[in-house]
Amino acid sequence: MEGFLPVSREDMERQGIRQLDFVYICGDAYVDHPSFGHAIIGRVLQSRGYTVGMIPQPDVKNENSVLALGEPRLAFLVSAGNMDSMVNHYTVSKRRRKTDAFSPGGVMGKRPDYATIVYCNMIRKHFRKIPIIIGGIEASLRRMGHYDYWSDKMRRSILLDSGANLISYGMGERSMVEIAESLDAGIDVADITFIRGTVFKTRDASLIKDAIVLPAYEEIRDNKRAYAESFYTQYCNTDPFTAKKLYETYDGSMFVVQNPPQKPLTTREMDDIYALPYMRAAHPMYEKDGGIPAINEVKFSLVSNRGCFGGCSFCALTFHQGRIIQTRSHESILAEAGEMTKEPDFKGYIHDVGGPTANFRHPACRKQLKAGACVNRQCLFPKPCKHLEVDHEDYLKLLRKLRELPGVKKVFIRSGIRFDYVMADKDDTFLRELCRYHVSGQLKVAPEHVSDEVLQKMGKPAFSVYRSFVDKYQKTNQTLGMKQYLVPYLMSSHPGSTLKDAIALAEYLRTLGYMPEQVQDFYPTPSTISTCMYYTGLDPRTMEPVYVARNPHEKAMQRALIQYRDPKNYDLVKEALLREHREDLIGYGRGCLIPPRKPKERGQRSGVMVEKSDSVRDRDHRQGKKKKTIRNVHRKKRGKSEIKKMEVRK
Repeated sequence: MEGFLPVSREDMERQGIRQLDFVYICGDAYVDHPSFGHAIIGRVLQSRGYTVGMIPQPDVKNENSVLALGEPRLAFLVSAGNMDSMVNHYTVSKRRRKTDAFSPGGVMGKRPDYATIVYCNMIRKHFRKIPIIIGGIEASLRRMGHYDYWSDKMRRSILLDSGANLISYGMGERSMVEIAESLDAGIDVADITFIRGTVFKTRDASLIKDAIVLPAYEEIRDNKRAYAESFYTQYCNTDPFTAKKLYETYDGSMFVVQNPPQKPLTTREMDDIYALPYMRAAHPMYEKDGGIPAINEVKFSLVSNRGCFGGCSFCALTFHQGRIIQTRSHESILAEAGEMTKEPDFKGYIHDVGGPTANFRHPACRKQLKAGACVNRQCLFPKPCKHLEVDHEDYLKLLRKLRELPGVKKVFIRSGIRFDYVMADKDDTFLRELCRYHVSGQLKVAPEHVSDEVLQKMGKPAFSVYRSFVDKYQKTNQTLGMKQYLVPYLMSSHPGSTLKDAIALAEYLRTLGYMPEQVQDFYPTPSTISTCMYYTGLDPRTMEPVYVARNPHEKAMQRALIQYRDPKNYDLVKEALLREHREDLIGYGRGCLIPPRKPKERGQRSGVMVEKSDSVRDRDHRQGKKKKTIRNVHRKKRGKSEIKKMEVRK
């Protein structure tokens, strides 16, 4: 189709292409939108004069499906898609998901498990020597020896299992251009060992200079403590300004070498990437199948930044995008928003303006762009660093400009808001404008838990910070005359969380008087501190032991406690309470979680979980008492009236 990158030989002929420079094989359907990694890499290479074709979701039952566009002149590019293929396929309980938002019509099964490895092996059956470059989230987070939750064992670097030549890790625009230019200059792929943001393999030890030696793969496979130490060494080498070259040995003779990350993109580079001629739509070939559901979530959203200095233990952003914030200019974002308003199905609502963390619009401190992020300290955890620059002014100016665009009725913020960063801001202007203009009745935030011990393992602020934010949010809404709520995200079974902690969380929800519709059970995805804790039982930051709920039954109990009102969870909740000797929470009293006997299942009460401040809860409690008193008075009056009627009848 005209405007899209070629997906068939016919497209190549129409565009006058005899042989493509690159053939990109992807586990996602082809969506030409800057929220999809394959679209960005394809357009970036195209802007440098290279021809790129797409083979989205090749048929793994047909080995020849990777030949659809012929042999590329320079290399095959391979990615599992916007998600790790195993996360895409399975829930945390390892059950097969029913839908895939990145496939036509949301149909599951269009890509294989461990898609990057499978696609590369398909290519290698036909082309033994042609370069294969792998990238995307799956390859990026599996670039060295890693724990794989789905097989419950250590796996080798994906570079070895796939048979690829190079990994482009992180956000790979700059790395891919440098790789393309090197290949185009005639440099053999085995000699491309000098590009930042890449991982290569070699048997020549002389190519490895000034590098940190990681424990050999065989050692981390057999020794969990060695893996925890290796992982933390890698974690401390994710900053582009301070990171060293790392290498891992396999069988004593094969070396997998990770070069330091690429430097952060400048605002100009970010603007150029998002100004490329994307079609901003799924390829028309999917229309007959119902389109690609994932485009609906991002079609009317704007990416304003990359990176995150939040440092949550369960998040892989430190490994993938890094801790240094990179932003687009106001002009770039406004230009994209202007084009968005011209879309025939645009209804006046911009769904989101943000990134990994919406309210981060500049580096955490001035030194980061010169010296990098601190190696052994976090910007917000356990408390905001004294050098942290807390300023929402630039983000506010951007939001105000977007609100004033012709055709825009409302600008929402749906990506994450760091409430601890908001609380660290002495100026309340952002919170006021957030409540007044950018919330659609409910604001989603992520306290994750109520236990400070668990929050410490999560890399999250103390629960008192969240409680202060709740009160401030409610008071701000009351001042504005608005009735809006908080919807907190909560996580069960994170390393460090015991049944006692889960019960404390349930008691907190009881005090609030409602139950969340959804709960996230901790998911051990590759290359996070939390996953390392889950597998090793050690906190890699301190090497201290960590309690881990690995037993599926205990995990089910922790999850059930958060939704203790659901009759389906009664048996699990009761078992947990008895195990922890909390019989005081079984009964009919106001402080109890469940009654002594299992109630009849009448269906779960609908409604989302919303948070109230202490003052609002106290007011509701007083009003409830008042109503109860009035009802009792009416009952007494009705009782006296009935007695009089009986006396008259007698």
